[in-house]
Amino acid sequence: MSQEKLLKPGERTFNLLLLVLSAGVLYEAYQISGFDLLNAPGAFPLILGMIMIIAMLVILAEQRHRSGTATSGVGNAAKQFIQCCCPREMTVFTAMAIIYLALLHPLGFLPATILFLFLSQLYLRSGKMMASGIITIITTIVIYALFKIIFQVYLP
Repeated sequence: MSQEKLLKPGERTFNLLLLVLSAGVLYEAYQISGFDLLNAPGAFPLILGMIMIIAMLVILAEQRHRSGTATSGVGNAAKQFIQCCCPREMTVFTAMAIIYLALLHPLGFLPATILFLFLSQLYLRSGKMMASGIITIITTIVIYALFKIIFQVYLP
């Protein structure tokens, strides 16, 4: 006999949010070029947006008859959701990524990327400076070579 898997706190709400964000991706992809050509610039993002929406609808349909974990109140459910879905490392790394995006324009690609990679590696490797520095240098060289030299893309 197989047991029915219970939903984690906030799982259904989180999946509904992903469905809304997927619809936003589809809308933005449509704004790029519409449905003009199969090889138009927005074709790939359109396909990805549709795949995201279909995937979220399938997931939500599968969750329709599943029950959630027993929680006493919204505050307790929110606390359980944060403990389950937002571990400290992920929260700190997400904050670092947001700061990186904010610094990308004022500092430029190379300084912001080097700073972000070094600090994130330093954090995730628990303060190992030498390894973090080596990984930062190698990764930055690879990224720069890939985009600037091979793809010939302007880096901000």
